[in-house]
Amino acid sequence: MLMVYASGANLNCLTHQESHALHETLPSKIPHVNSLSNISFQFHRSFFSWKGCCQLNTLNGLHPVASKKWLCRLYDSVPSDDEYRSSRNIAISLFRRYRNVVDRGGGDNLKEFISAGVNAYALGCTDEGLRKELTDMKESGVEIEAMQNYGGSTSLKSRIASEEVNECILWLSIIFITILCTPQPTVVRWSSTPPVSDEVRLQWKGFCALIANAYYVRGMAWLPVKTLQLEQMAVVGRAEEPSVVASRMRLVFSTLEVVSPQWPIV
Repeated sequence: MLMVYASGANLNCLTHQESHALHETLPSKIPHVNSLSNISFQFHRSFFSWKGCCQLNTLNGLHPVASKKWLCRLYDSVPSDDEYRSSRNIAISLFRRYRNVVDRGGGDNLKEFISAGVNAYALGCTDEGLRKELTDMKESGVEIEAMQNYGGSTSLKSRIASEEVNECILWLSIIFITILCTPQPTVVRWSSTPPVSDEVRLQWKGFCALIANAYYVRGMAWLPVKTLQLEQMAVVGRAEEPSVVASRMRLVFSTLEVVSPQWPIV
């Protein structure tokens, strides 16, 4: 299960090295808030065949306590172990859930994508490693099967488009950076490799940090879109359309609600 510390900590975005250093200096008796029992995940005992995206090879060497609190359970009723046997399977799982959000809307579909992204972060995946997997499948003409409707039996297959790869990986990068913007440590990551490149982190860390501070410090669930557009203008010299910025903001807030819920679920 995942463990989160009580709010009030410094919420500035941290690099992986800074996060590790902060974790090392935290007192051992800091109280924890309630564990996220609804997002625990029973991990398969066998080896994983990573292809460069994820650094973990086996569970045998993991600390017996830490190994119980690191993965976020997918919202599928019957999650498949096969989804985590390789970096390609992880990429496919994420991409299918990305398409599900685009085709059928957010809500639970978005939470499923976020949960899959949190698992990828915990497993040590990187945004560029998963991008490479999706790009390789696109170039080889692999067709991805859509997720089935509840109670439905028809699944469609379609090829991957470049635009879909870019947007799916951007969503994933924002999830990774949002996790880095939470009080440490909310998710245990079993890799020393940074989850995102320096370029992507610098582009989005201010955006995610603004939302994280609003969430933790002021108890907010929304920010003015103009505020975030001004942040984009300051960092990259241009701002996205209001509807796009609003969707990015929703992704960050929803990620925070998954990894570090602040209010009881009604």
